[in-house]
Amino acid sequence: MINEATVLIENYYKWLKEKTILSQVNDWVEITTPYIDRHNDYMQIYLKKDNGKFILTDDGYIIDDLLMSGVKLDSQKREELLRITLNAFGITKKGNALCVDTNATDFPLKKHNLIQAMLAVNDMFYTASAHIANLFFEDVKEWFDGNNIRYTDEIIIKGKTGFDRKFDFVIPKSNKEPERLIKTVNILDKNTTNLFIMDWLDTKDMRKSIRKEDSIFYLFANDINRTIPTASLEALEHYEIKPILWSNREAVKAKLVA
Repeated sequence: MINEATVLIENYYKWLKEKTILSQVNDWVEITTPYIDRHNDYMQIYLKKDNGKFILTDDGYIIDDLLMSGVKLDSQKREELLRITLNAFGITKKGNALCVDTNATDFPLKKHNLIQAMLAVNDMFYTASAHIANLFFEDVKEWFDGNNIRYTDEIIIKGKTGFDRKFDFVIPKSNKEPERLIKTVNILDKNTTNLFIMDWLDTKDMRKSIRKEDSIFYLFANDINRTIPTASLEALEHYEIKPILWSNREAVKAKLVA
């Protein structure tokens, strides 16, 4: 399995390099990434050198797009959730732009974190519509609290590549169940599925080497008023990730309470 995972990661890096396109835009370099947004467009970020350091930004794309789509970010709860999410990736908000300063050494990590933050913010807020009272992350958290599921939320785990991987919840080991790592996702598609697989491949063996035992990765997917692609569920299960449809959450409750 380690050899297979190594080949997969090497192929991922090759794909990432081949699909990344650079263009000069005035003083900035536009970086077109292979990651796809909800409009099925390739996500773009911008790079500029300034006083010996580099600035990376999305130029306000994610938040401006959410605002234009009618998503409100002006409530205290959402502002706080946005702040917590950005802090987890080391990203700052300047106006509507998501930004991070870096140097040549830290550039790969900071670029990775900016893209992860863009995807996280978009996913967290976009599907919050009038008939959904709470964001999905908050729904899961409220369900945990209501069922006495003990957890720590907003956990950052460093993978073997050196990249930080964010998990929404960690349920500690008990005498019945191993450690359970948990993420939540509003929109489970090919793009997010690939990211979750890479998170797990990068984290799984590192976590085992530290804890001397396996952990379990549960992914809670919001299937309310949407259909989850069968291909995504099968891909996750192939890599030993346990997808949990929100409509079927009661089926896994005993495993999480234990």
